[in-house]
Amino acid sequence: MNTAQTSTRPIIRRILDSLPGDAPVTDVRVGTHWTVVVVETPKGCRAGLAATQVVAGPEHGRPSIRDAGKLLEKMGVELAQLALSESPTERSLGFAAINAMLDVQVPSCGDQNAEEIILRVGKEKRVAIVGHFPFVERVRREAKECWVLELNPGPEDVPASRSPEFVPQADVVAITGMTLVNQTFDSVVSLCRPGAYVLVLGPSTPLSPVLFDYGVDVLSGTLVVDIPAVLRGVSQGATFRQLTGRRLVTLESPHRCRLQTREDNAGAELRSRSGGSTL
Repeated sequence: MNTAQTSTRPIIRRILDSLPGDAPVTDVRVGTHWTVVVVETPKGCRAGLAATQVVAGPEHGRPSIRDAGKLLEKMGVELAQLALSESPTERSLGFAAINAMLDVQVPSCGDQNAEEIILRVGKEKRVAIVGHFPFVERVRREAKECWVLELNPGPEDVPASRSPEFVPQADVVAITGMTLVNQTFDSVVSLCRPGAYVLVLGPSTPLSPVLFDYGVDVLSGTLVVDIPAVLRGVSQGATFRQLTGRRLVTLESPHRCRLQTREDNAGAELRSRSGGSTL
């Protein structure tokens, strides 16, 4: 295991420690693209998603999921602990369980998706996007500079190994939640310069306030709002765009909220002093 992976594990442990109690697991699906875990909490059934990571064949001489066929005998916290597994597929299961177990304060979440936020805060700014998302071309048109860092780079992408060169230059840094699943998150977020606007985005992203302690300003993730629809889609190999029964939400750092309020108040005062003109 490399240093980047070991340094991300304490963050994952803090997220695990923050989970509210335990709950029986009632369903697990490991699909082509997505993994979903359903738990029965005192507040009702909840489900969580994470991207499926698969390694062809047995991983280091053992199955990808050691207890496949027996997962419904486990409790949610036990499944969530798989987020620390050496197996990429088990880590997907672990993060799906974490996302099912988290007690997300839905009224505190906004409906603005990550693309809208990045386009707004990244206009005429330097933007680094860790992971290739469908909206990168729109960001490239609006940003002063836009670097897309990818483990498997496309023609206009930058290899992820060059992150130390580009991330510290960025005013806005958008980090795929998969960096938590593959345990490279700490090595990326530690490169962000002070004052940079940092987002973690994607369906695998845990909507956990713990991540705000690591310089993250906004979490953009997914809530499952129709469990049968998501189970059906995952079982049939749906891509995220094909998956119904999910809702994109954002959770903003309290520090970022307070800072934005101060900036808004300062702008209002300036406009008041200038007779309402913003010029």
